[in-house]
Amino acid sequence: MPSNGKLALLGPNGAGKTTLFSLLTCLLRPSAGSISIFGHDVTTSPGAALAQLGVVFQQPTLDLDLSLSQNLAYHGAIQGLSPREVRSRSQQELERFGLWQRRHEPVRKLNAGHRRRVEIARALLHQPRLLLLDEATTGLDLASRVSLHDHIRSLVRERGLSVLWTTHLPEELEPDEQVVLLQSGTIQGQGQLSQLVAAAGAEDARALLLSLSSQASPS
Repeated sequence: MPSNGKLALLGPNGAGKTTLFSLLTCLLRPSAGSISIFGHDVTTSPGAALAQLGVVFQQPTLDLDLSLSQNLAYHGAIQGLSPREVRSRSQQELERFGLWQRRHEPVRKLNAGHRRRVEIARALLHQPRLLLLDEATTGLDLASRVSLHDHIRSLVRERGLSVLWTTHLPEELEPDEQVVLLQSGTIQGQGQLSQLVAAAGAEDARALLLSLSSQASPS
């Protein structure tokens, strides 16, 4: 991870971003090599490895009929947190997102942006060292995407959280963002986004992504 604790995986659809996350979260087993998360091998010590992670998948996973607090309480129980810890941490995370006053409402009453915020709050409940965000802004409008990323950047600054997130939307990235370019499961470049754009002779980040997509297209 870069020194600022935030790394983006940028690549077109089908580049292998979600597959990588499935390997990191033990949904898939590596066919070769090994994966270690903070010294814990995901194959031989999956429980210890997963305890270090908070995950927000591309597809929503909240129970729409449960309240915000109930969704978080269920996750907290799975993580082995006491009811007192769940209440305290739920308040902390929901207040951070401005959603504490709505904690007793069913999730289905929230808009898409607020549901994503609840998913991130849930992922942070057990205080993981690494947060994985898999296309977390899918389906959100521009204002919600900007707000979500601003919040993630504040978590990195204020809490020292490490974040690995995937996107196929280059407009979400800042020029000084640390990025890994991924295509067909292979790293095509790594470094500061502005430097990668310049090295590729691309006009901007979108042009860089388009060049990656064309490399994957059949001749």
